[in-house]
Amino acid sequence: MSVKASVFIATSLDGFIARPDGSIDWLNEANAVVPSGEDCGYAEFIKSVDVLVMGRNTFEMVLTFEAWPYEDKRVVVLSSKPLIIPAGLPSTVSASSESPDVLVERLSAEGTQRLYVDGGKTIQRFLAAGLIDDITITLIPVLLGQGRPLFGPIENDITLALMATRTFEFGFVQVKYRVARREYNIIKEVTP
Repeated sequence: MSVKASVFIATSLDGFIARPDGSIDWLNEANAVVPSGEDCGYAEFIKSVDVLVMGRNTFEMVLTFEAWPYEDKRVVVLSSKPLIIPAGLPSTVSASSESPDVLVERLSAEGTQRLYVDGGKTIQRFLAAGLIDDITITLIPVLLGQGRPLFGPIENDITLALMATRTFEFGFVQVKYRVARREYNIIKEVTP
């Protein structure tokens, strides 16, 4: 498979991406101290992405923003329930109920090179399917104590290799990991 799938996300220091009710007020407050013009590498990252894949909850949160932040970037919203795309959004926004592996296969066949996977449950599903290549997490210096975790229960360990660490004078710490792929050796039976 030639598609590279990446995660670029912020969490509280204790690993939450939102409060229990989905609120990201804590992230908005933290962003208020970020100097003008600093985006912690987001603009460079989003330029490298062909398609953004997000879950329904993330999509509904983004719809509350003042403006659609992805311009004409292709966005696929994963939802197991029918989803109506509001009028006024770019025609590049679509909904899908495909499993991560089927979606990645389809997008690969369409020539997609890099996916941006966003949203807790969606990231968890892509990780469980072995489809995430790298994860960039910006740690925000706040403890929430509870909320929606970035990572959930997993069946098997997922080994990560550190690619980079970056600290910001305003207190954020960014870590980038490559997801180590397991090599499976197929043992052929040899009859004597």
